[in-house]
Amino acid sequence: MRLRRRTAASSAPAAVGSPTILQRRWRKFKSLRRGYYSLVVLVSAYVLSFFLPLLVNNKALVVHYNGQWYFPAVKSWLVSLPLIGGLFGTDFYSGEQFGQVGNSAECNYRELKRQYELEQQGNFVILPLYPYSPFEDISVEGNVPFLAPLQVGPDGFVRLLGTDDRGRDVFARMAYGFQISLSFALLLALLEYLIGVPIGAMLGFFGGRFDILAQRLIEIWATVPFLFLVIIVASIVRPNFALLLLLLALFTWVGITVLIRAEFYREKAKDYVAAAVAIGVPRWKIMFKHILPNSLVPIITYFPFSVVAGIGALVSLDFLGFGLPPPTPSWGEMMSVGLQHLATGKWWLMLSPMAALFVTLTLIVFIGESVREAFDPRTFSRLR
Repeated sequence: MRLRRRTAASSAPAAVGSPTILQRRWRKFKSLRRGYYSLVVLVSAYVLSFFLPLLVNNKALVVHYNGQWYFPAVKSWLVSLPLIGGLFGTDFYSGEQFGQVGNSAECNYRELKRQYELEQQGNFVILPLYPYSPFEDISVEGNVPFLAPLQVGPDGFVRLLGTDDRGRDVFARMAYGFQISLSFALLLALLEYLIGVPIGAMLGFFGGRFDILAQRLIEIWATVPFLFLVIIVASIVRPNFALLLLLLALFTWVGITVLIRAEFYREKAKDYVAAAVAIGVPRWKIMFKHILPNSLVPIITYFPFSVVAGIGALVSLDFLGFGLPPPTPSWGEMMSVGLQHLATGKWWLMLSPMAALFVTLTLIVFIGESVREAFDPRTFSRLR
């Protein structure tokens, strides 16, 4: 009797502490160092990109002038926030407000810092780590075209990756372009899933004539030339972020639909679905509460590669001139400018965005491969 009690007591903690399938998959993913560290690097860089107005900007972090404190970069960041940005007014400060005589336009904080250092009256300016904006061009003093990487400009600051044909800083545009490209791809993948998963679920669950008819319509829709549609739309209106997102989402949902349809066809033939139907569970609950959780493997493993496709699509459209409107910092537009001046020896204009695109896509592919291996059904199969 005592032996039985000890056996039960000793087996109870093991049963309680046994990891779930998701926990085991996460441990498997963490053991794949290449994918795990790629995820850490990419997520850290993406989170940091939301603070770029405080790190890479031509607006000062702090201005102390005649005993008063100003925070132009912080205010500019708050104004740029969606939905609530209008509550903070305007981020415009003229040069005359800080003692730049005759400058009623936007204050040049790099020149202001130099001015205060020469005057030595107790005023000072604290600039961001990299004091250049992706939008300022040769119209702003201190910007000259075709500065080489690590070359010092007329204003005394080093340009990490040089400037382009309009005097715009390449590093600043590349940093902001990373945030735009990755945000666009993530939102596109989300829209793709919101459209494709319900359609694929209905096709696989209901089947029959509905599936046959819908499949033929999907095949017809998939043959529509996307690039021609974009050219037609661009000839009528200027594409913007939301419009391009909508146009691409209308075509990219077909891939995930096919995968979800196959998963639902397989899962609906299992006993737990028949039991749910027998006890009168509503169809929508069977689809999205019972079958969908068991069909997450293709959804999760397909997501990183969907992000790669979204970045590639945006860069391609920007390169062809049908993408985001200027002066939006875009890797595709930077490649287009670099290609125009590649023969004149301005190699950094092409190499910088291509290297950024290569590294970003490589990290995402590493993540996708590791996720696919961690979620491989054969990894934790009881039959092995």
